[in-house]
Order: sequence, then structure tokens, then C-alpha cells
Amino acid sequence: MPLLSPRPNHKMSASTQKSAHFYTVEVGDARFTILKRYQNLKPIGSGAQGIVCAAYDSVTQQNVAIKKLSRPFQNVTHAKRAYREFKLMKLVNHKNIIGLLNAFTPQKTLEDFLDLYIVMELMDANLCQVINMDLDHERMSYLLYQMLCGIKHLHLAGIIHRDLKPSNIVVRSDCTLKILDFGLARSAGTSFMMTPYVVTRYYRAPEVILGMGYKENVDIWSVGCIMGEMIRGGVLFPGTDHIDQWNKIIEQLGTPSVEFMRRLQPTVRSYVENRPRYAGYSFERLFPDVLFPAESSDANRLRASQARDLLSKMLVIDPQQRINVNDALMHPYINVWFDESEVNAPPPGAWDQSVDDREHTVEQWKELIYQEVIDYERTHNTLGPGGRGAAGGGGANSSGSSAAAGNASGVVGGKEGSTGGSSTTGSAQDDDSMQYSSNSASSATASAAASGASRR
Repeated sequence: MPLLSPRPNHKMSASTQKSAHFYTVEVGDARFTILKRYQNLKPIGSGAQGIVCAAYDSVTQQNVAIKKLSRPFQNVTHAKRAYREFKLMKLVNHKNIIGLLNAFTPQKTLEDFLDLYIVMELMDANLCQVINMDLDHERMSYLLYQMLCGIKHLHLAGIIHRDLKPSNIVVRSDCTLKILDFGLARSAGTSFMMTPYVVTRYYRAPEVILGMGYKENVDIWSVGCIMGEMIRGGVLFPGTDHIDQWNKIIEQLGTPSVEFMRRLQPTVRSYVENRPRYAGYSFERLFPDVLFPAESSDANRLRASQARDLLSKMLVIDPQQRINVNDALMHPYINVWFDESEVNAPPPGAWDQSVDDREHTVEQWKELIYQEVIDYERTHNTLGPGGRGAAGGGGANSSGSSAAAGNASGVVGGKEGSTGGSSTTGSAQDDDSMQYSSNSASSATASAAASGASRR
């Protein structure tokens, strides 16, 4: 007589199947539980939001960067940043914005959800590692052109980056450039006041420092600060706090107009008007010819005077007088690289402005982030060939390419001779910045980036 017992179930549950595709490895002080397709993990950066490792993807046979957002919902600030960054990476698709290649969580339920892993293109160096090198006009112009192309793509979706700085801009040895880290990005459809989380101080626009509403060209100020740093070899406005930051700006650029003052809040206006008045320096004195590369005899050469003119249009205290991204792309120092497919690439999908206004509890943010990850896993083949999900892994921007290892920690030729302002050497890479570039070799990679532009 047969036993009346349940038939053995040889089918694995979905959760068991998922676990079979993961393994756990210690990376520095962190523990990564990741898909088995990713091997040879090496730590390359860390920040308040988590840790980044370089890894080898055995499926695509390319090197990648994996960012672990550990407990991204530990507080509302972290959760909102993680949600924005992941949503925006899924949304944007431009060659000058870091590409999302994959995303997953090893946890199987909302209750167990702890970690989000984001897989991105691995780059060779960030701009901090290149900025003190002796860049010629061609390389500097090409790097700036790519920054502006990426920014325009964001602005077309109504997205203001708000945190552009050298550590959030990465390059390859062929001088190609990508913008990353969208945790502070905001919709351009709303007017907002300054928060302590907006932009590393040195690259912070005057309208942010003074608590005014701001718009897209707040990012252009940051590009101007980065460009000036590339020329001068040191941070332009190294303020110790937001008051000192304002003072550093007006000491060099001069006290702004009365018309600008009228747009300030009364208490801020009273403070600003009672500061000593500064005439400022001309851009010829702030950025003399000695700081620029030697000019070639080529009739179509780029000139220091053109670079200075662009700087003078970006580093304008009054945002109503500051150049916008479209005009910057048409400037003679930049438009030598103009490519219709790059400047006017198809815009990303519209960014949901309501995300900027949402107020959720930590638990609600946890559920929102978890749902985004599960939706991604459901619609993408995160496991690779033979795995569950849609064919062809990667997000909207899934064209990532392999990256060479390199670290540009050395400085090839500093700069001297500018008038006005401090000469803080090197870029600001604050504690919250994350690195997405390989750190395993020598300064050769960034040296190559400094001599890699050859498209003109």
C-alpha cells in the first residue's frame, strides 16, 4: 500500500533559484553579495552612500564598476538620493553620461531588503586626477564640450544636476568624458532654496549660496569653476564656509550690481550690501596668458583669448546674465567639436517632477526603492544568457565598453602666475564623492587622457 505522504518537490522555489546565482565576498571592510557573473572585485572608492568596486563581468567580458548602496533607506536623505540616482540612471541615455549596465538586490523580499547594487561603466580616472596636468587647448576644449553635451541632455529632461565637480566627472585615456552621480539632481520645474546638501561648496553658484531660487544655468557656474581650475591648477573659490565662499567670489569677480541685490531676501540683502565693496579683477589678470598652453601656428588654432571669453561668460554672479548651455556649446572655444548627434541627441524621458516634492517615511522610501529594483530585474536579463528576464541586459544606457586600469595620482606640471584668489592645489573631492574609475596601475592613464583628444 503506497504511503500517503507528499510527493518530493524537485523544483526549487524562486527565492532558492535566486540565491543560486549569488555569492558573497569580502572587499576591504565591506561584504558584497553579488551575482556570480561578476568576479575579481577590487575596491576603488567609497562615500557616505556606499562603496564602489571594479569587477570583471564574465558574461560581457568587460570591466565594470559596481556601486553598493548599503541600506539606502537608513534615513530619508539617503533614501531620497538613492531613489533619484537610480531612477535617473534608468532614464538618461547619452554618451557623456555614465551608463547603467545592470542593477539587482540579493534580498528576496521587501522585509529582508538591505542592499542595492548598481553596475556601471568603469572609467580610467576622474577629473581630480587630470586637472593639474598640462592640458593643451584641444584637450581642454574637448573635455568641456563633452561636459556641456551631457548637461544639455539632462536639462532637456528638466533635470538640473546640482552637484557638478571634478570627482563627479570621469574620463578615459582617449579623452572621452562622462558625468555621474545624480543623487542631488532636481527637476527644473520647481523653484527651490539652498539646502546644505547642494553641491560641494567650491563649485556652488552664488544664487545657491545666497538662498535664491535657481535654474538650469546653476550647472554652468560649476562648469566655469572646473574650467578655471583646469587653467589655474587650483580651486578658484576655496571657501571655508558659505560666507567665506561668497567673499572669495566677490573678491575676485567684484561686488554684483544693485539690480542683483534687489532680488535677494531682505536679511541676505542687508548682509551682502554691508560687506566691503570689491571692484574685482579683469579676466586677463585672473587668467593671464602664462597659465594657458602655448598656441600653435595653425590658422584654426584655439586661443587663450577664446577660453578666457568663455570663462567670463560662465563665471557671472548674476544668473540672469550668465550664459546658458546652448550658447556655451556654440562658443568658438567649444563648437569646433560640434556633432549634431551629440549636441542634440534624443532627449531622455521626462523626469517626474513630483519626485522632488514627495515626503515619505523611511519605510515608504524603502518600498519605493525595492519596487524600482524589482521592476528592473523583471524587465532585464540581470543574470546574463540563460537567466530569467528580458533578452539583452542593461538599462537604457547599456552600451558600456571595457576600461583600462589606471590611476592619475601624479601631477604633470602645475600652474603659476594668476592674480586674485587662493591657489589651493588640486580639486575638492569631498567625503561624499564616489569614485568610478580604476585605481590599480600608475599615473599613465590620466597622462594619456591629457593627450588623447584627436577628433578634430
